[in-house]
Order: sequence, then structure tokens, then C-alpha cells
Amino acid sequence: MSFINYSSREINCKIVYYGPGLCGKTSNLSYIYKKTNPENRGKMISLATETERTLFFDFLPLSLGSIRGFKVRFHLYTVPGQVFYDASRKLILRGADGVVFVSDSQVDRLEANVESMENLRVNLSEHGLNLDTIPLTVQHNKRDLPGIVPVEELNGLLNPRGVPWFAASATNGDGVFDTLKDIAKQVILELKRKG
Repeated sequence: MSFINYSSREINCKIVYYGPGLCGKTSNLSYIYKKTNPENRGKMISLATETERTLFFDFLPLSLGSIRGFKVRFHLYTVPGQVFYDASRKLILRGADGVVFVSDSQVDRLEANVESMENLRVNLSEHGLNLDTIPLTVQHNKRDLPGIVPVEELNGLLNPRGVPWFAASATNGDGVFDTLKDIAKQVILELKRKG
């Protein structure tokens, strides 16, 4: 749920990168952070325990314009991938305005992708959000590796809603900003629709 800072004339929106363990969520945020002008981004915060890591930072894109005179600031989060950290995942999803589901294109990760998508549906519903209506972009990551699942098969399993999707390699940046631009556009359109 976006919140408005009247003193700075900003609308703050939360985008959560969700997916199975080691699918590339952290690589996405690290790449975005590295390539974003330091004047337009906050500090990257990493909440790390012995076995999990959650990244967070905010940024103010200059090219997306404003809504009723308010600038839009995006707060990007990753969730820990392992299902063992479900409580952390639920907490991070609270108040999400949009979700990027990052799938791992490797054949041996197919079942983990499906489990993670179902987990996303359940966790969103616990916050009164619906996977069928929330702004959602799917990113099929690790497309640069050998032995990967065809995108048509991934979309059939993970994208029955037919939302925008992007083939990506987060480590080298392919598809990373296309994914971000799409989810940001969806979130802004949803804010305008509600507004």
C-alpha cells in the first residue's frame, strides 16, 4: 500500500522481488542499484542472518513523471528464497504495491519455481492481496545458462494470467531494467486508477 509524504511531495511505492532461492532476486537489485544515479537512490540495506539475506533500497526515477504534482519514489525489496523463511517473506510482502516474480530458468529448478509462485499466492492472500489482480511482472532469469526450460513452458506454469514477462540474465543486466520499468509502469497506472 503506497503512502504519501506531503512534506516532500512524494508517493512511496513498494515493489517486492519474489521467487525461489538463488533465482537472481539479489542480483537484480544489486544491478539496479549499481546502475542508478547515486543522487536518485537511497542507501542499500542488507538484512542478513546466518542463512538468509534481504535487500532493500529506494530510488526516485526521473523519467516516470508525477501523479497530481507528487513525485513517485519506489522502494525495492527482495525476499529470502527458501520456504523455511516464510515468516520473513510474509512480513516483506505487507503493503506491496507490485511484485516481480523471478523464476530460475534451469530445468532442475522448475518445481521450486512452481512452489514459490504458489507460496506467493498464499502469502499475498494473508495480506488481503490477490495474485490475480496485483501489479505483477514475471522475469525468467538465467537465460544465459545451458539446459534451460523454454519460456513458453515457464509461462504456461508460472504466468497463467498472461502478465508481461521478460527473459533475463541478472548478473549481466539483460532484461533487468525492462522488468523494473514494466512493474513501475503497472504500479503507477494502478495508483492513477485508484486515485
